[in-house]
Amino acid sequence: MLTCRRLVRLTMKNVDWCGKPYYSLDAYFKHTYGTKCYKLAVDAGFTCPNRDGKLDVRGCVFCSAGGSGDFAVGLSEALSSIDKLSEKNIVIYFQAFTNTYGDVDDMRKLFTAALCHEQVIGISIATRPDCLGEDVLLLLEELKKSFVHKFIWIELGLQTIHRKTEQYIRRHYGLNVYDDAVNKLKLLQIPFITHIILGLPGENEAMMLETVRYVSDISRTKGSEPNGIKLQLLHVLTGTDMADDYMAGRFRVLSQDEYIELVIKCLQNIDENIVIHRITGDGPKNILLAPQWSANKRGVLNSFHKRMKELGARQGMFNNEEK
Repeated sequence: MLTCRRLVRLTMKNVDWCGKPYYSLDAYFKHTYGTKCYKLAVDAGFTCPNRDGKLDVRGCVFCSAGGSGDFAVGLSEALSSIDKLSEKNIVIYFQAFTNTYGDVDDMRKLFTAALCHEQVIGISIATRPDCLGEDVLLLLEELKKSFVHKFIWIELGLQTIHRKTEQYIRRHYGLNVYDDAVNKLKLLQIPFITHIILGLPGENEAMMLETVRYVSDISRTKGSEPNGIKLQLLHVLTGTDMADDYMAGRFRVLSQDEYIELVIKCLQNIDENIVIHRITGDGPKNILLAPQWSANKRGVLNSFHKRMKELGARQGMFNNEEK
């Protein structure tokens, strides 16, 4: 039973959004488990085909040396820390680098160790769409059957649907690869979360909204476990090739007001059955070059919620027709 003090019903059927005008991950957890759930970010020691020479050695242009897992800890440390927590609903987030790229037996051991912990309700695996081979898909199917009371989510780093931007960020796979990965996950009935970066160099509002609408359409589901979207503000981090371009004046970052208005438009175009796992993001303050305003995450979120209320905006209001 939902424990939110203030419940609102928009156009979602049988799901409350806990006072927010969008379907947040927190609302999903409280609706599903009746309480708040917690995520622990893990660096399981994987690498990436964009770093080990298979596709490139430089990584994506925006990616830090930590492979987007700058706040992650080792799996053993994470599991040990859970034993000291009073919380009973933990999600292990395999975050750093590409977590389905490597030896499948190693993956099996790591994912199984996480799922076996009694306080862990599921795992979320960050990866690339081009790293979901048949052996990996068989493993995911195996784990799903072995842990029927826990969930397995796959997080796909798409970032954009636009070819020119894809080439700039050195993604090294086309949109068709993402489409294929999504279709395979749907066949296995494994929920997926798509990462989108807002503010990439060379992209205007229309292009970003096009990406959002595309991902929203492909993420639609009638299942009990909805797919998700992460909206990530572009962070320029020191030590990245993108930082060099920024310092050279080749692009500018979004202001806080610009970002808030953009995210609101994105949410209005995302199907209301899709869970919003993130609307901004955390850039490590010690390596965050720009935008500095994003370091005050609480302030950004408060301003965002206030602005949505002022506008009477909500998720899906431009995209709620049946398709």
